[in-house]
Parts: sequence; C-alpha cells; structure tokens
Amino acid sequence: MMKKLLSTLLFSIGLLATAQVGIKTDTPKAQLDVNGDANFRNKIGIFNATDNTVFQGNNDQLLVSRGEGFAPIWKSLRIPEYEPNKFYLIYNNSFSDKVGVTFTSSEDSTVGFASRGATFTKGKELNSLPGFKKITNLSKTISVFSTQSKAYFQFETVVQADFGAVGSVDTSIDYACGIFVDGKLVNLRQRNLKAITSTHPFLTHTQIGIVDNLAKGDHTVDVACTRLGSYGASGNKLSIGINGYSNINDFIAQSSLKVDVYEVPEVFNTIIN
Repeated sequence: MMKKLLSTLLFSIGLLATAQVGIKTDTPKAQLDVNGDANFRNKIGIFNATDNTVFQGNNDQLLVSRGEGFAPIWKSLRIPEYEPNKFYLIYNNSFSDKVGVTFTSSEDSTVGFASRGATFTKGKELNSLPGFKKITNLSKTISVFSTQSKAYFQFETVVQADFGAVGSVDTSIDYACGIFVDGKLVNLRQRNLKAITSTHPFLTHTQIGIVDNLAKGDHTVDVACTRLGSYGASGNKLSIGINGYSNINDFIAQSSLKVDVYEVPEVFNTIIN
C-alpha cells in the first residue's frame, strides 16, 4: 500500500513539473495559473542559478516581471512626498542652436526709438512685431500639469557686428531679443553693440523671463530677435547666435535656452527604480 501511495505521489509531481496546472480554471495559461486569491504565508525568494542563492528582497520592494524567459526582479517603489502648497521642480531642460540669425542694415526695424516702449509690451503677438526672426532650434514645446506654476526661461547668445577697427564708439547698432510663450511676448531685452579699436566686436547677451500660472497643457516657447537701428553703421551686418567672423567660433557664438517649470503638484505619478 505504501509503495502504491509513493508511486502515485511521484507521478503527480512529475505532472506538475512538465504540464500546466490550473487552480479554479480548466484552461491554464501558464505552468501555474491561479484563478482567484493567493496567500503566501512565508517569504518569496528569487533563485540565482549563478551562485545558488535565494534573494528574498528588501522591505517595501515589489517583485516585477521582466518578460517571458527572464527571472523576475525586486524593485523599489518610490512615491514622491510632496508638501501641500509648495512649489517643486517638475520640468527642466535646456536647448542649443548654432544656426542663429543675421541682419543687414536694410533690416532696421520700422519701430522708432521713441515708440519702442509703447510697442514692446507684455503679451504682444510675435506676428505683430516687425523684423523679428526666430532662433530656429530654440523653439520648443513644454508641458504644465498644475494651475499653480512658475516657468523660468534663461536665454544666452553672442551678438557680433562686422565693424572695422575705429577709435570712436559713435558707430553702433541697437537690437532686441524676446522670449515668447504661445506666440506672446513675456520678456524682452534691448542692447547696443558699439564699434571698438579692434575689428568685429561681439558681446554676450543674457536674459531671464518668468511666467506665472500657465494654463495646464502644452505650450510653445520661442526666442526671436530684431535689429532696431543703426548709428554710423551703414552697410554693416549684425549676427546673433552665429559667428560672422573668425575671431570667435560657432561653439562660442551658439545660443542656449534653459527652461525650468516649478509647480504646486496636482497629479502624483509613482516612480519605479
């Protein structure tokens, strides 16, 4: 009798090792298919065939599948801890451009010196501002997920003119660069590049713009510049974000845009290592 019972038990184990077994299902989809609740009273371990060890995971870890043919792996589940009504950095990125824009003296803006303050106002449509050219690779799309946000834009470039060497600073060009969100002006800086005692002078241009509480969703960001006016600079070229002459190279002259969006979180996405 004992031999028969032992034979039956060994036969059943052999079936389990070679066939699919279903619990509460007649059509198992895996070697062990449980249709219902499962209760593990002790620990679950992952066998490592390399060193014959069993790793039971650490506290607060989850067992995650890596797909058919691969052993599962323990992962740590991290849920960010946010304090209410505080801003957190949600989006951060930076972009660069070596194409830049150039202006001839015939492209001086039609906006007169006296009317610049009235023309360059917050919210002005880019399409309504004459003479502005976009810096191509700085045009990007960003996403905002909360109604309470602060978006920071830091733009930097190099501006160069093809002035010859002169002893007077009366030769110069006015220019302006603006940061636009959804086609509307949010920040603008005007500057003047003067001739000096050496040829092809250049300067580093930096500006920072801030926008509060953008609507939830996607937004376009553009940087565009214009040549405003010339003083004793008839026929001279202005280059922004591109090296017009060999005293600087395209690495030095390139433009960059850094975007940081801080939000009071409304949506909490879990993150798995």
